Amino acid sequence: MNAETTAAAADRRLLDELPPPLPAEQIVSLNRPRGGLDTHRTCTWNEWTFDVPPGVFMPGATSRMVYDRVLNGRIDVRGRRYLAMGCGIGAEVVAAVVAGAARVYAADVHEPSVQATLDHVRRLVPGTPTEVVPATGDLLGGLPEGTVVDVVTFNPPAVSQPVSDDPDVVRNVCTGSELLRQLFAQLAEREVLAPSGEVFVIASNTADLRAIAGHGLDAGFTVEVAHRHDWQDGVLTYLLRFRPEARR
Repeated sequence: MNAETTAAAADRRLLDELPPPLPAEQIVSLNRPRGGLDTHRTCTWNEWTFDVPPGVFMPGATSRMVYDRVLNGRIDVRGRRYLAMGCGIGAEVVAAVVAGAARVYAADVHEPSVQATLDHVRRLVPGTPTEVVPATGDLLGGLPEGTVVDVVTFNPPAVSQPVSDDPDVVRNVCTGSELLRQLFAQLAEREVLAPSGEVFVIASNTADLRAIAGHGLDAGFTVEVAHRHDWQDGVLTYLLRFRPEARR
């Protein structure tokens, strides 16, 4: 068995080991909209207070798992070019600035979220030497032409069941795994990711984890489980790390 065959077998084992989505009724119950999206709110992380303007979603526990890893270096952004997909309030952008990223792209389809991110950087880490670039658009659509990054993080709205017909809720919760197929295709086609780069996607079994991993493999990335968290209620969260395919 050659190296490519062995690697392909390992990919298949990983896909088989990822759990299938939870039952539809449980997924809907776990992801019902909380309300308050049209109001101004605040949240606190790492002793920083963030404004959450109307239309911007309040981050949950999985988002905070990403924030923590960017800040403490388990997702290494020091001296690197970092793309924060779906930046929302921008806590991971603030964390990346504090961690010493060379440049940070704050990407979101929702312009008020990008603006909130920029406001938080200015208020919480004033005078930073890190360049923070706003990128409003669908997936990579807001990035300047020729952008290349070393690290990408994304907590996608990949819940596999519709939980609302409100377009703001859909945008933030339940677009499904198709969004990841598009992202990986754009990363590959536009050559946005550096050859030594890595993409971290965090998702739970409220999404189709096997489809998400499969989309990355189909686009020419390797995949591994960087972290698994069991919430003890049936929900399993996986931090998946994708890297450009080295064996092709």
